[in-house]
Amino acid sequence: METRLLAYDDVRENTPMPECIAAVEDAFAAYARGNAQMPPKSYIELDRYNGDFRSMPAYLEAEDWDAAGIKWVNVHPDNREEFDLPTVMGTMIYSNPENALPLAILDGTTLTRQRTGAAAAVATDHLAPADATSLGIVGAGVQSYTQLEAIAEVRDLERVVVSDIRADAVDAFIEYFADSFDVEAGSIADAGHCDILSTVTPVEDPIVDVADVGEHTHINAMGADAEGKHELSDDLLKLAKLVIDDYEQCTHSGEINVPWQAGVLTDADLHAELGDVIIGAASGRDADDGITVFDSTGLAIQDVAAAHVVYEHAVENDIGTSVDLIGTR
Repeated sequence: METRLLAYDDVRENTPMPECIAAVEDAFAAYARGNAQMPPKSYIELDRYNGDFRSMPAYLEAEDWDAAGIKWVNVHPDNREEFDLPTVMGTMIYSNPENALPLAILDGTTLTRQRTGAAAAVATDHLAPADATSLGIVGAGVQSYTQLEAIAEVRDLERVVVSDIRADAVDAFIEYFADSFDVEAGSIADAGHCDILSTVTPVEDPIVDVADVGEHTHINAMGADAEGKHELSDDLLKLAKLVIDDYEQCTHSGEINVPWQAGVLTDADLHAELGDVIIGAASGRDADDGITVFDSTGLAIQDVAAAHVVYEHAVENDIGTSVDLIGTR
């Protein structure tokens, strides 16, 4: 019994986005039905290095499969400038729930990007207008790429607008998708007046206000994953139909965490968790809805679901390096 080591290319090539979206949707549904265990995300604060570590374990039972795993991930904002390393890096251990054998150790950095895009696509499918054809993206960092790739699987996109204070990041994004999508540079308001908007920035002072978005725009607020982060103005959040990924995580470290701690938002302002929307326990987009917001903190069940997809394809295609990690020979 061996463990499969799956590096960057292995993960990227074995996570077909349509299957990843379906698996992540299954994970949300399992969680809503009580068929998942996901202890709270734990943090190790590294003030001397301006960063942190996070541990994210989960087990879930989907309709046709079950899976378990844990992701060890960091956020170090200075990494790119000081070490030429990504801000966010992760390592995923994917285990057999029946006997605890570590089936795979995966590049969790790529896995995080894939499942984050998939989560936005799931939310978009349930909350955006059915006839949405335009996508705006605020923040042209590494997470932005899978936002476009994933959302394009659930809506027929005719126009994409990307906004970032870094012109070189915008240029790189446009060049990357030049053969696939009609992408243009624009302001935050240009991006926000698209049918769908994904915000993927690490800001702590809101950069998107009510005037910056359309009357029926669906927003995927993806950037806030720690206390103090806040991309959307309080007025915008108060106006919108708010759907969250997980109550505990979102009130602690999601897009709503700052106004929540200030008492600006309360339970009465929350529509539902996304899993409840998926299983029909709460409504998705209604005909009279205006602005909708999905507050995504990133859940361990998403990592496990995406790792399941990667592992199954890696085994099928004999991808990766097998090692006798625990001496079973």
